[in-house]
Amino acid sequence: MALFNTIPKATQSLRVLARLLGYPDAELRGHLADMRGALHEEKAVAPLRLAELDALIELLQRQPALEAEADYVELFDRGRATSLHLFEHVHGDSRDRGPAMIDLAQTYEKAGMYLAEGEMPDFLPVVLEFTSTQPPREAREFLAEMAHIFNAIFAALQQRGSPYASVLGALLELAGEKASPVEIAAEEPIDAVWQEPVVFDGCSSKGQSKPDQPQPIHIVRKPRPSQGAQA
Repeated sequence: MALFNTIPKATQSLRVLARLLGYPDAELRGHLADMRGALHEEKAVAPLRLAELDALIELLQRQPALEAEADYVELFDRGRATSLHLFEHVHGDSRDRGPAMIDLAQTYEKAGMYLAEGEMPDFLPVVLEFTSTQPPREAREFLAEMAHIFNAIFAALQQRGSPYASVLGALLELAGEKASPVEIAAEEPIDAVWQEPVVFDGCSSKGQSKPDQPQPIHIVRKPRPSQGAQA
């Protein structure tokens, strides 16, 4: 059952949600009051979720700049479960990710939206900027196609107790879906996954043992010489 009897126009709200998921630099923090006003003016987000978004905005307004920026990096750049790159959740590091990126970028270009140099088409703020340019019905359908990804990120953010979960919850509701936390499997920190081994100190925790630990011995049996071979 849809959360709204009619499909609301959410152009401003989608753009605000896109900005809230961006890096909280000085420019973003300088527009927080206007962003909050836009959300309340458009009234596309349900009241309870809007109150949560207000709390996030208030936190970003009073939090020291360096702390807000460090929290953002720790949350979104240091774990796959909370990554804002949507294809990370669908394709991971597989070869399918490249063609999917091209297809999505072409979808943007057909609608007259061209990415700036260095922008990734699957970055959620970029996706939302595009969605905000679409008619209400098409925008909702486009969001609904990604609802399962939003829900996974929403659950991961809730698991971390992050107020940013309110943004994903709002997106799900704008897609006509209900935010339903799912079980998130524990993941290895990115630093551990990409950690380089210490020189001459064994390869890694997943490789060889350290020099002061028992080393595995592999015995390779040499083939017997044929009977006609010379001694």
